Amino acid sequence: MTALLEFKGVSASVGERTLLEGIEFEVSRGEVVGLVGRNGVGKTTLMRIASAIQPPSSGLVRVEGVDIDTFTRRALARRIALVPQDLHVPFPFRVGELVLMGRAPHQPLLGLESEADQALALEALDRLEIRDLVDREITTLSGGERQLVLFARALVQEPDLLLLDEPTAFLDLRHRVDVLREVRAFAKSGRGALVVSHDLSLACRTCDRIVLLGEGGIVAEGRPGEVMTPETLRRAFEIEAEIFTAPDGQLVIVPRIPDTD
Repeated sequence: MTALLEFKGVSASVGERTLLEGIEFEVSRGEVVGLVGRNGVGKTTLMRIASAIQPPSSGLVRVEGVDIDTFTRRALARRIALVPQDLHVPFPFRVGELVLMGRAPHQPLLGLESEADQALALEALDRLEIRDLVDREITTLSGGERQLVLFARALVQEPDLLLLDEPTAFLDLRHRVDVLREVRAFAKSGRGALVVSHDLSLACRTCDRIVLLGEGGIVAEGRPGEVMTPETLRRAFEIEAEIFTAPDGQLVIVPRIPDTD
């Protein structure tokens, strides 16, 4: 089966520095893939490359077997939705208006939102329990509320692939659960998601596979239990960690705090 998203020998540079080199992995239908690693190793850069915002220095990215460079922006937006860590919206759009923008790739160039489009937007707001924000201006929201609105917009876009860069960073525990439940349901429906996360325990609980990045490339890739080991975490993060199995069988990662006495 052709992968939804495939990185083939992807490298990326920042100035004279090679940030990533020879990255190869894929996201298939029906799965959530976690992208984890320390700050500055290139997780957000890979998200930008996967959404064609930034070209790789070398290598290629394919979407369902087709080189990403061959898609128009509009055609790509019908397949991929990106939820960034945070998005500065200088104009005070109302939440309902911003969420409806997710329908733009599916509308005629000069078309207006249909009743069906509006119903999709309200349904997404309902699922995330933020319908009460529909008439609020986006500039008045907290960071967590903005993150939920951006996620709702991505769902309304109806892509095949979600790219989520720290989607729960600003969220309380309740809304973290809501978002990750929706991500799992999205993948279960035959689509897929690539999720950047700094919460390793949450990544283990949510993701089918994990790609662990270190300096320059991939340290380990596979199922959470295969990737999250003391050795790989030592290599990727330069920390010591305890790894436990919770009563429900999921992994819990606890970093050791060095003794300063």
